[in-house]
Amino acid sequence: MESDKSGLLAGKTALITGASSGIGRAAAQVFSAHGAQVLLADIDSKGGQKTVELVERAGGRAHFITTDVRQPDEVAAMVEAAVTHFGRLDCAFNNAGIDGQIKPLAESTMENWQDVIGVNLTGVWLCMRAEIRQMSATGGAIVNTSSLAGLVGVGLGISAYVAAKHGVVGLTRAAALECASQEIRVNAICPGVVRTPMLDEAIRLGALSEEQARAMQPLDRIGRPDEIGQAAAWLCSDHASFITGQALAADGGATAG
Repeated sequence: MESDKSGLLAGKTALITGASSGIGRAAAQVFSAHGAQVLLADIDSKGGQKTVELVERAGGRAHFITTDVRQPDEVAAMVEAAVTHFGRLDCAFNNAGIDGQIKPLAESTMENWQDVIGVNLTGVWLCMRAEIRQMSATGGAIVNTSSLAGLVGVGLGISAYVAAKHGVVGLTRAAALECASQEIRVNAICPGVVRTPMLDEAIRLGALSEEQARAMQPLDRIGRPDEIGQAAAWLCSDHASFITGQALAADGGATAG
């Protein structure tokens, strides 16, 4: 995807976490293709640099900073890096996440609970806190990655993940109300089953099959990471200027019934 300097996000600086693979990497390419300059963050520095290369190869501008979203100092440095390298922060896609152990709740561990909640919920809270502080004088848009599992129960042995993703939806709605007077919009996107390394690992471990994953969605296919990136880019754009506090299901119709 070639960068379009007159596109949906032209002239904007976007911050994307979890940018080393999957939805985050695809979103970095999509946001750049829509004209944004992108600050990319992830705990995986090798994968993050690869994403930078992909963006720059298509004519975009990107900078990567290694960030553990569970660490307040690293999150603050991440937001500061966006302003230092690109002069401003207009929008953020808080996408970093892990699925954790795939085990029945009664067999899961405290360590797994803390890891999954730490990245998927506390990490989103820390990112939002730093981003809102930066955007408070200028306004902006924030999109948080929740999940189909943030809208309905999922009985696949990922109870901590389901709890965290439900929490992201609630956090998004609360922040949207708090930040409306500052002209900061806050929304969540809830992907269904999408072709990512997390899905591939779940299939490898036998949590579900390829056929089951596809059948979960009425469109009868697995989603593409760039399709989630496109939805997030639209929510960050001025085209969504009257939308805040929403949890957008990008799930092939799975929650329609």
